[in-house]
Amino acid sequence: MHRRVFLLAGGALVAHAASPADEIVLGVIGSGGRGTFVMGVFQKDPALRVGAICDVYEPNLENAVATAAKAGSKPKIYRNYKELLADRDVQAVLIATPEHWHYQMVLDAIAAGKDIYVEKPLCQTPEQGVKLVEAEAHTRSIIQVGMQRRSYDLYKDGRDIVASGKLGAVRMVRSWWLNNYLGGAPATKLDGPLDWEQWQGPAAHHPFDANRFRQWRFYSDYAGGILADQGAHVFDGIHMLMNASYPLAVNASGGKPHKPGVDQPESVVAIAEYPEDFLGVFSVNYAAMQYKSRNDQSNQLDGDRARMDIGREELKVYLKGAEDEAAITRKSEKGFGWATDLHVQNFLECVRTRKPPTAPMKLAFRAALVVQMANLSLKNGRRMKWDAAARKVT
Repeated sequence: MHRRVFLLAGGALVAHAASPADEIVLGVIGSGGRGTFVMGVFQKDPALRVGAICDVYEPNLENAVATAAKAGSKPKIYRNYKELLADRDVQAVLIATPEHWHYQMVLDAIAAGKDIYVEKPLCQTPEQGVKLVEAEAHTRSIIQVGMQRRSYDLYKDGRDIVASGKLGAVRMVRSWWLNNYLGGAPATKLDGPLDWEQWQGPAAHHPFDANRFRQWRFYSDYAGGILADQGAHVFDGIHMLMNASYPLAVNASGGKPHKPGVDQPESVVAIAEYPEDFLGVFSVNYAAMQYKSRNDQSNQLDGDRARMDIGREELKVYLKGAEDEAAITRKSEKGFGWATDLHVQNFLECVRTRKPPTAPMKLAFRAALVVQMANLSLKNGRRMKWDAAARKVT
């Protein structure tokens, strides 16, 4: 509840709006398309105020500031994230930068005493993930990774069905994601000023290239390609549904890149082996036809008593001997877009109560590790193993 403080001024009562006890001041680091969208989800909380926004690309910064202002916030403007982290008014930060910045920014935000919502994938390398999990274990900061299936009502229902034993023994989960990103020519110019050197940051530095900035997800200097971008979500969903731990080994095969200029393939199959005695098989093909978003992905859990199919919007369970018609059908209350709302709500609740969030780094790293091992398998041409005792890939 918003409170008001009344003070005597010249014999009259004057009302002053006071910050509610549960107000949270958010700083946004990285205000591109995803960052600005998630900021908008944060602003649905009436007790949240966007207090600061940082970006090194002026058009993104200007757009985010204008968007925040429409919801009543008047954020400070920063062009260096360390200056934002030094802002004592900011309690929590949303980190929605390219992947190559996540590791250092999360560590710096922890050191600054901020609560953190960081987009996925969590990090670029297994070594970074190990250090982040260690840092999380020694901080009081609330840290939520943007793996929104962890908060999604449909996936919670799916997890309960698997745990109930309805499917029997599940020895394989088959997942796929189809789309197409091959259209269009490489970017050659930007819409405004960019601090290119600061944007590259800890990555290998190259002469300015507009396409590297626009298509950073598909360059290995900055990210793990579409395999990591979508696979982090898919494997985290598999882990949630199957209550899985770290992989034992990962093997992958991929085609060549067909998008001009990039160095990451758009068609990959990754297979993860788990100590829980099942395989997770993920096929991603971004050279396929485009589907409506509700039909572009699915996960099939093959049990010996039943199969469960779970996508973005609904799940269905088909029983042995009666697979022509679903015995169980569940739909999300509000659809897949609601998953991000639920995930942000969970984070903000945990910031206020100090309870653990649904997607801490110790869980998010497991999914990041699988796709990192898959990319290492593509690079080295062999099956990669996870040495749990030494916490390294071999």
